[in-house]
Amino acid sequence: MIPFEHYQESCRALEERLGGFRPEVGLILGSGLGELGELAEQPVSIPYGEIPHFPRSTAPGHKGRLVFGTLQGRPAAVMQGRFHPYEGYSFEQAAYPVRVLRLLGCQTLIVTNAAGCVNLDWNPGELMLICDHIKLVQDSPLRGENLERFGPRFPDAGQLYTPALRALARRQAQRLGIPLREGVYMYFPGPQYETPAEIRFARLAGADAVGMSTVPEVIAAGHCGMRVLGLTLLSNMAAGILPQPLSEQEVLQAARAAGAQFSALVLACLKEL
Repeated sequence: MIPFEHYQESCRALEERLGGFRPEVGLILGSGLGELGELAEQPVSIPYGEIPHFPRSTAPGHKGRLVFGTLQGRPAAVMQGRFHPYEGYSFEQAAYPVRVLRLLGCQTLIVTNAAGCVNLDWNPGELMLICDHIKLVQDSPLRGENLERFGPRFPDAGQLYTPALRALARRQAQRLGIPLREGVYMYFPGPQYETPAEIRFARLAGADAVGMSTVPEVIAAGHCGMRVLGLTLLSNMAAGILPQPLSEQEVLQAARAAGAQFSALVLACLKEL
């Protein structure tokens, strides 16, 4: 279990670097989607390695740094890269930055990812608004002694993805003319991609997309009272749907192709928060 003092030390180190700047919104940018952080005004970039107790990001397409600045008039903290259990981290370590951002003052978290599309009626390259998730693995960022200063022992998970923010995203997507699916994200630990049988199971369970991230951060954010907006880029059809094998290059290419549209939607939502 990570002691509360570690979160405090990380927070104090960032406060010393940021002066009086206090982020209100945190953004976690997934594989190939990190360019949104380059749009921050008056940016302060801090590599994860310079933050006490922070893990290191090793996943492809992740720059591994925090960018603080203003986006659409909102003081923001942008994570260009996240941490995954498949890198060897626990769920608690994967969610570590969320709690640090909460201590810094963030009230809202926007999480993004690139994921495999399970829904046979949808297409790669489309965006999906996350309305709920499925996690069947045992671990949790809340496992162990509860840190009461973040939240209760048994937090409700009925509305982790804030309904008001989902409604905001739908309105902004319609205004911008961006097609936006809405569905359920299912977490698989990876790093291997899912098998065709697992994808058939995911579809039967009610999932529309599958991926290896996001869920640890969202659980931690909900525990400490943050509002959450989750957006997925459907980067490829999941295993067994098409004949070709899956690859990380396909995921990163899809992210680059959808980058402008994705950024436009996130910025529009930020402006209206």
